[in-house]
Amino acid sequence: MFAPAAFRTAEIAAQAVLDEALDMFPRDQWDVAYGSSGTVGAIADVLAANGRDGNTISRESLDWLQEKLIRAQTVDNLRLEGLKDDRKLVIGGGISVLRAVFDLFSIDHMQAAQGALRNGALYDLIDRGSDVSDVRERTVQWLCDRFSVDVPQAKRVGLVANHLFRQIAQPNEQKERHSKKLEWAAKLHELGVHISHDDAHHHGAYVLEHVDAPGFSMVELQRLSLLVLGRKLEAYLDDELLVKQLMCLRLAVLLCHARRDPAHQAITLQFKPRQFKLVADVGWATAHPQSAWLIQEEALAWQKVGWRLTFAFN
Repeated sequence: MFAPAAFRTAEIAAQAVLDEALDMFPRDQWDVAYGSSGTVGAIADVLAANGRDGNTISRESLDWLQEKLIRAQTVDNLRLEGLKDDRKLVIGGGISVLRAVFDLFSIDHMQAAQGALRNGALYDLIDRGSDVSDVRERTVQWLCDRFSVDVPQAKRVGLVANHLFRQIAQPNEQKERHSKKLEWAAKLHELGVHISHDDAHHHGAYVLEHVDAPGFSMVELQRLSLLVLGRKLEAYLDDELLVKQLMCLRLAVLLCHARRDPAHQAITLQFKPRQFKLVADVGWATAHPQSAWLIQEEALAWQKVGWRLTFAFN
């Protein structure tokens, strides 16, 4: 039975057990709280599936989730998107322990780490002997190696995609951070070709949705998957940042269709709400008629989903 009194009793019991850890981890000795495995992962999945922040668990999100359980009253009545059946019986206790941790250590926000504590220990040992600090870089490289990605083409597409993205990204969109994610998407956009040329984008997106990708959160993997899928994304087309990244990646793939370096410096991309404009230098369309035709077809495709791509090939 999910009841306020039961939750309170469970929180007090958890605090009594954890109280001795306060001396080991005083609040002034750490900056960021991370939670891993089990309950934290389950709660992060539920929050993400219900349109909330799945990367960061807050006090407010725990309150929201606890209220959902109290309203359901019993496990049989509990219906929550993203909550697996095998977690229903233990989610109440898990929330109580997590709320106790938040209160005891004065935590306002906790980052949901992917993997277990043992994974973190292994990565720490790996990092000590490596010049590469970002686990995600190694994960992307592993995927490229595992699925025999055409590395020169991936780099080519990433270079062009970021050339376009930097022209339209706003300062508040953390340009460098999202450029890096766009670069990863470019490296992985042909992931599915190794499986089958037919519907390769579907295969690549599927791999990213289900692969064990150290360093990446579920939300990050989903966004990479969407960028690799690249089509039939109507449900996500109100996410302006995602659309910008998607547009830049798709245009880069078209411009690099011949698997040679395109004259991308002759091209600029402009943006205003729900509209993109691609501008090329004089003579570009004549020199690259196949690319010009592919971009015209791309413009027609965007019209069908409520966005607009126009082009000016002088």
